[in-house]
Amino acid sequence: MDRKEIREFLMTHRARRSPEEAGFPHEADRRVPGLRRGEAAQLAGVSVEYYGRLERGELVTASESVLEGLARALALTAPERDHLFHLAGRPAPPAPAELRWGPSQGLRWTLDSMTESAALVGNGRTDLLAWNDLGGALMGDMIAAAGGRPNFSRYLFQEPGARDFYTDWDEVARVNVAQLRTELGRDPKSPGLRALIDELRASSSAFRELWQGQDVWRHDSGIKHYRHATVGELTLHFTGLDVVGHPSVQLTVLTAEPGTESAARLRQLRDGVSPVATP
Repeated sequence: MDRKEIREFLMTHRARRSPEEAGFPHEADRRVPGLRRGEAAQLAGVSVEYYGRLERGELVTASESVLEGLARALALTAPERDHLFHLAGRPAPPAPAELRWGPSQGLRWTLDSMTESAALVGNGRTDLLAWNDLGGALMGDMIAAAGGRPNFSRYLFQEPGARDFYTDWDEVARVNVAQLRTELGRDPKSPGLRALIDELRASSSAFRELWQGQDVWRHDSGIKHYRHATVGELTLHFTGLDVVGHPSVQLTVLTAEPGTESAARLRQLRDGVSPVATP
């Protein structure tokens, strides 16, 4: 370990963390930028004395949970979290699915440039993270019902309208549960993923029955069937594209076969529905 590198990394990121964003009150006479050492320790769930030792470079004995606590306390991005584990002399485990992810400016421009297809960015926990205008028009009811970050699993099993929207709801539900099972295998320690699964098991008998099936699934390509409230039934072909450097994040592109009724209806949806902005 390079203790100087560890010390500078932790101190730099502690100085960058806004106390107000971390939930601490604004203080006009605050003498240091960012968090105080005691505030960072509180957020990480360790004692001030132990945090001081970590910041002096003693990462080699820190447990995985302590390193994850440090990453949360300092609001590290996924690459920064991985670097923290590497500084501690160990490989970084898969980042939790709930680690805040947002599309880069380049990816936003890519989404905006796709005007003939619906584009959706999601993760293995089935959160909908970003979309283009046509994707927002396609999934408008789910986005509106969410109230926060949209999630396909919650929509499928908790919103009655999902059974009308998906004309093959039984198959979509089976695949959705299999996707969650696959993600649990990839990231078994994710508290957010386990909380979602527990929530759905408690709220939906259909989910409980499907969960017992032990199915897994890879989201690569296929056909999806919808009954949209504005334009009617749509048959769309989808292709899943992994976002490099972001485990479990994937761009799904949905398009209609040229010359079909679905293609005409997809154009109607594009031209007639106001865009729903990505948060």
